[in-house]
Amino acid sequence: MRLLAPFLVLFLSIVGPATAMTEIQQVRSSGGHVAWLVEDHSIPVVVLEVQFEGGTTLDPDAKAGATAMMTRLLDEGAGDLDATAYAVAVETLASQISFYSTQEVTGFSVMTLRENLDATLELLLLALAAPRFDEAPMERVRARTLARFRSATTQPGSLASQAFGEMLFGNHPIARPIADTQASVETLTRQDLVDAMTRSFVTDRVSVAAVGAITADDLEPLLDRMLGDLPDTGPALPPPAKISDAGLTRIIPFPGPQSLAFFGHAGLSRDDPDFYPAFVLNQILGGGFSSRLTRIIRKERGLTYGVSTSLQTNRLSNTFRGSLRSGNETMAEALDLVRAEWVDLAENGVTEDELRQAKQYLTGEYALRFDGNRQIAGILVSMQAEGLPRDFIETRNDLVEAVTLDDIRRVAARLLDVETLTTVVVGAPVGMENGAD
Repeated sequence: MRLLAPFLVLFLSIVGPATAMTEIQQVRSSGGHVAWLVEDHSIPVVVLEVQFEGGTTLDPDAKAGATAMMTRLLDEGAGDLDATAYAVAVETLASQISFYSTQEVTGFSVMTLRENLDATLELLLLALAAPRFDEAPMERVRARTLARFRSATTQPGSLASQAFGEMLFGNHPIARPIADTQASVETLTRQDLVDAMTRSFVTDRVSVAAVGAITADDLEPLLDRMLGDLPDTGPALPPPAKISDAGLTRIIPFPGPQSLAFFGHAGLSRDDPDFYPAFVLNQILGGGFSSRLTRIIRKERGLTYGVSTSLQTNRLSNTFRGSLRSGNETMAEALDLVRAEWVDLAENGVTEDELRQAKQYLTGEYALRFDGNRQIAGILVSMQAEGLPRDFIETRNDLVEAVTLDDIRRVAARLLDVETLTTVVVGAPVGMENGAD
């Protein structure tokens, strides 16, 4: 990712937090492309966020890593501009163009002064239409990627994440082994990266957001210009993963005084009627410093410096999961306390005071997410991808406030199943063995 020009950083630093009453316009181009727009003419800056559903899970097994490598190379030269010339051209405009990929999405971001939008868009389109994928940058990115894979084998977090994914999701692409990806990255060719672009940048699964000093009339033709030459369709997306309910524990030996644990099981989808009760439940159980797990395991027992849970909703997987670090001598006790709270919440729900505090936090912190145009653009594309309405920003806190004690009790009984809790521990935990809990 390129560094922002100093005076563009200055512009962005004076943008205050957006309110929860942000007006979102829907813009449809003559070519049928749709974007969500939030106008803000207080500074002459435009942010574009364009995201395509699919991500690295679209890579065939034999070409694993191609999408990630492709996005790391798209700003390393295009057309007649080599890597240095392309970077200089973008920097001269005080702009930023960045490409990225995750397991489920591929995308690009543009940030520029309004007066340089057209010229910046030309550089973006050049990268999309005529990427160079020159040998020298390609080998540099390949070497960096392989080094990162080697480093992952020495990092407890990477080892735990990889093993946890394999245990939960089996042979689904979102749990693709690092070793397999490493082997394929070693042999990827320029054509493999071109093919990854064709798989990734397809307009029938795109979300677009524009924020800043741009009007709907300006944005409408820009959409066709930006997306009009991309393929309409691509390969089918992978089906959702089947999440294991075996409730197994795996110990990965690793030297050191502490152990790291990941734990979790199936969660709820974003459109599930119980999503908001589950969202509030997570805050109470392990979502913050005042959560039950932090109070019991850290404050009262002193067994950890950090424990947390999260409700993760994605197209390919929905999980309720958590993590904690503890000394080797105390990890077994800490995990027993996690399981005890899993059971207690499932059987007894939460208190009225816990519910009040969780709602107060969740509704209060929401406005803090809108602390700049780039953050707003990211929120808008996420809302589109999740199928949320444009007025969601205004109604979201009402949905949180509507959660009742009975709702929490119902969803806790439904969601929290200690018997299916998958656990991975990296370290040398005393008194723990591989197998069922």
